[in-house]
Amino acid sequence: MLVSDYNYDLPEERIAKFPPEERGTTRLLVLGRKTGKVSDSYYRELDEFLQAGDVLVLNDTRVMQSRLFCELPDGRKRELVVLEKHGDEPQRVMYRGKLHDGDILTVGESRVEVKKILGNGIAEVESEISLPELAEKYGTVPLPPYLHRDAEEADKKRYQTVWAKNMGSAAAPTASLNMTEDLLKRLKEKGVIIKYLTLHVGLGTFLPMRTDKVEDHKMHSEWFNIPAETIRSIKVAKSSGGRVVSLGTTVARTLEYYAKTGKTSGEDDIFIYPGFEFQIVDALLTNFHAPKSTVLMLASAFAGWENLHRAYDYAVAHGYNFLSYGDSMLIC
Repeated sequence: MLVSDYNYDLPEERIAKFPPEERGTTRLLVLGRKTGKVSDSYYRELDEFLQAGDVLVLNDTRVMQSRLFCELPDGRKRELVVLEKHGDEPQRVMYRGKLHDGDILTVGESRVEVKKILGNGIAEVESEISLPELAEKYGTVPLPPYLHRDAEEADKKRYQTVWAKNMGSAAAPTASLNMTEDLLKRLKEKGVIIKYLTLHVGLGTFLPMRTDKVEDHKMHSEWFNIPAETIRSIKVAKSSGGRVVSLGTTVARTLEYYAKTGKTSGEDDIFIYPGFEFQIVDALLTNFHAPKSTVLMLASAFAGWENLHRAYDYAVAHGYNFLSYGDSMLIC
């Protein structure tokens, strides 16, 4: 199975560069998993497609303001993006501009030392105070590079879910960015059960697949935790005819990793691609993903590549907006 097989034509003008003026006013393409049928709707009408007893699972991670602008001693500017830290491993960053082992960078009044260049734009660093603390004090929102712009004041709020709680992500769980408190309230009133888990979105979100064969790609690890009450609600739904609806690929990966391993907390490195058999997720609410990306492959595994490709072509032709700040798709 080749990475190049999972490609489609994405015109630049279809990439949403900014969030909609009002959260939750984006469009929703509904795709039938079994039939391949597509229909047009709006994100705010999600409650029309869910039923009482369904469990909608959300990721409550909070995005760090992890983009740091730094200076070398001679005044040259450099940029760092603080990456998630796993256990006792060294702190890692992505960097833009040339850096070498031993370089000293200044961030505000603090110093960051480059300990080791790892390749692919990643370095191990040490700092006088923790990098997450530095990021919260001096950092800006780590917008995806394909937006080709710096973060603005509005991004601090809009590149964050309305329920963001547990700090630790290097990027947002973007399918959740269009969800509003009003829609959550209407879903609850209908009898949809809302539950949460945490998965800190990490390094793999930024890195392209560098293998020719899909099966050769190695997913990075991300920290996760699934509360016991979320697992209880999922088991009740499964035993009583309700559906488990995953809000985003981060939730889908976490739930399916639990199904595979039985683990409710720790490091999740599951890579889901076509041929994977889902054990928990019955419906997936997700954004439109970039060509040849791991998240596109997860959506392909869930919907079938032929169905998904046809839906994506429809979305492009009918003016849907793609990627992080764009419209969404419900696969059910």
